[in-house]
Amino acid sequence: MGSDDYKLAAARRAVELVEPGMKLGLGTGSTAERFVALLAERVKSGLDVVCVPTSEATAAQARALGLRLTTLDEEPILDLTVDGADEIDPQLRLIKGGGGALLREKIVACSSDRLVVIADSSKKVATLGKFPLPVEIVRFGVGSTKMMIEALAADIGCEGEIKLRMRADGQPFVTDNGNVILDCAFGSISDPEALDDVLRGIPGVVDNGMFLGIAEMAILGGPDGVEVLVPEDDAEDLADLADLDDDQHERSS
Repeated sequence: MGSDDYKLAAARRAVELVEPGMKLGLGTGSTAERFVALLAERVKSGLDVVCVPTSEATAAQARALGLRLTTLDEEPILDLTVDGADEIDPQLRLIKGGGGALLREKIVACSSDRLVVIADSSKKVATLGKFPLPVEIVRFGVGSTKMMIEALAADIGCEGEIKLRMRADGQPFVTDNGNVILDCAFGSISDPEALDDVLRGIPGVVDNGMFLGIAEMAILGGPDGVEVLVPEDDAEDLADLADLDDDQHERSS
């Protein structure tokens, strides 16, 4: 088995979370594609859901498979979004945007009651940053914005090569929103929240690919099966609750 099988296993587990009548956010990327395909199979069997895609590519796939689509203007609050990730740390902080859809992905995720991330187990990391951080910027003043990112990120210890993302034909990659992306190879990001604050304050930056405090669960397929992760803080709370229940049981015995 390889990464494709692991992605499919994660998607299979995630599609079990979908209930009739749900309003769903559909992610972008290779793992999300598998979820959309599996969801379409359930819809063909009678499941009634409505979906908001996070990219034109996902919209085209969903439409071709017969899924009913809507927009956040029509349905501003969603029940569940299922999406992939390029990196996932123990607190379920994410780097996303390898597919170029980070802005719409974040808007849809933040409009949802729950964000569940699906991926193969290779996406799990101890510290974010090995995968270059995508930063979506407007096309006006690209050079100036890049220089500000370099300088202000360096002030908090984030340094590395920053490249304008290009297409195979040598032209700049343009997002569905008409913007471009800088891929920032900072290496280890020791304080994602601080970097996020810095980037948000730079004129010309639309958003970045760090998803902090948004994901509720990660489902990872790997050689040992499917692993379900929750943020470390939540896991500790659950463990404390289990210990408390045990103590209460012992006192009542």
